Amino acid sequence: MQLRNKQDFWSGVMFILLGLGFAWKATSYSMGTAARMGPGYFPHWLGIIMAILGAVVLLSSLRPKAEKTEVAKFDFQILGIIISAIVLFGLLLRPMGLIFSLITLVSIASFASHEHNWKVTAANAIFLTVLCWLSFVKGLKLVFPIWPAFLGLN
Repeated sequence: MQLRNKQDFWSGVMFILLGLGFAWKATSYSMGTAARMGPGYFPHWLGIIMAILGAVVLLSSLRPKAEKTEVAKFDFQILGIIISAIVLFGLLLRPMGLIFSLITLVSIASFASHEHNWKVTAANAIFLTVLCWLSFVKGLKLVFPIWPAFLGLN
């Protein structure tokens, strides 16, 4: 067996490790049964399925007919941009509200793309803001400040 597709190989390893990690951690919660699921039931089986899919991807990378690929160099700058955007979102959510925080998140995270485009960024920000507002505020009835606190509109 020769490792031909390194991207699929390392993706499979990642999925196996994450899946087994989630499945193992879920065992610390009450499992319940299929008819009466406890809080650990769904994450446990989701982790198992993720690990199985990771094994399938890993094994497919070892086939003789697998496409030959290499793993690109990891770009820590992109990781830093994305983590910074998420941290800033968390810091801005309470004082600035959901709408401004999400627009800021999408705007900063868009700089991680090699093909940055302001029109696409604006469309993504609008779509994500409306989707989150509908899902979390209207659908799940979670209490988030929508507008900046100093406006007094919440």
